[in-house]
Amino acid sequence: MAGFALAMSITPGPVNLVALGSGARHGFAASLRHVVGATLGFILLLLLMGFGLGATLLQWPLAAEVLRWAGVIFLGWMAWQLLVDSGRVEGVDGVAPSFWYGALMQWLNPKAWLAASMGMGAYGSAGGVGQVALFSGLYLVICLCSIACWAYAGSRLLGLLLAPQRLRWFNRAMALLLLLCAAYLVR
Repeated sequence: MAGFALAMSITPGPVNLVALGSGARHGFAASLRHVVGATLGFILLLLLMGFGLGATLLQWPLAAEVLRWAGVIFLGWMAWQLLVDSGRVEGVDGVAPSFWYGALMQWLNPKAWLAASMGMGAYGSAGGVGQVALFSGLYLVICLCSIACWAYAGSRLLGLLLAPQRLRWFNRAMALLLLLCAAYLVR
């Protein structure tokens, strides 16, 4: 259980890339709202999968397709925001991603849906409510620490990215990675 949760939580994906970018742009402490929101958003998704959401989506493939395209559009929008960013750290651009932004990201994140459905299928649902709760509690701690690691790693880049030109290039690299995530969904 722990190995699966760690592998799915620590590997790159849209939420972790935003945590990295937020840490680099706003620092670790300001990024914690996103970290906690993304973690709790995922745990809610995981719990709902454990209690039957996955089976419901199998019966309504159109709903699953709508979620997939919503994820593609959301990733594209985030990438666009990074591409047109000025690279300035102050002012309106200085607002770190919020708790709700992090939570919503998980619901539009294909990696989260895959992790929740695979994880509950392998470790949760068959064992009943107790097993779903155990797996979700374990995942909560591991997911929180994993996303926080990305935000912390980004915060270590903060000094290097104070120059607007460097931050613009960093943002463009993050935008490219988000577009690659979106392209993977389209195929």
